[in-house]
Amino acid sequence: MRIVSNTSPISYLVVIGHIDLLPLLFSHILIPETVRDELSAARAPSEVQRWIAEPPKWLRIDPALPCSDSELLQLDAGERAAIQLAESPKADLILLDDLAARLIAARRGIPLTGTLGILDRAATEGEIDFEKAIARLQKTNFRVSKAVLSSLLQRHNNLP
Repeated sequence: MRIVSNTSPISYLVVIGHIDLLPLLFSHILIPETVRDELSAARAPSEVQRWIAEPPKWLRIDPALPCSDSELLQLDAGERAAIQLAESPKADLILLDDLAARLIAARRGIPLTGTLGILDRAATEGEIDFEKAIARLQKTNFRVSKAVLSSLLQRHNNLP
């Protein structure tokens, strides 16, 4: 499978201690150089900077492509580069959290999920305690509607 990620899912998973879910669920991940640069930027959490300084073998970093697409130019550099990488050739899945980027990826027919989707899948497969992972995620600047979060928590509380 060809899985491409933007910055935020990787960053949040590192911060909450669940980055190991990516190779477990997807075997390997592709990111553009732009995403690597965002993960190593001074504004990134220190644990994320340390993690990307020695990237794991399951993470492949590809060169970023030049962009002249006016729709993509509305996005941040990492989101733009991730969508471009996902389009050439078409990825099986792109990992994005930003709503504007998700809408563009969906319009372009790129299957997508985000940090919550990764945690949801991992919990469904019995790999993590969803409630504990969400508690850690809520200590970050991650934003999600209360309705979505409540629905997911209720569903996982009802799983056997």
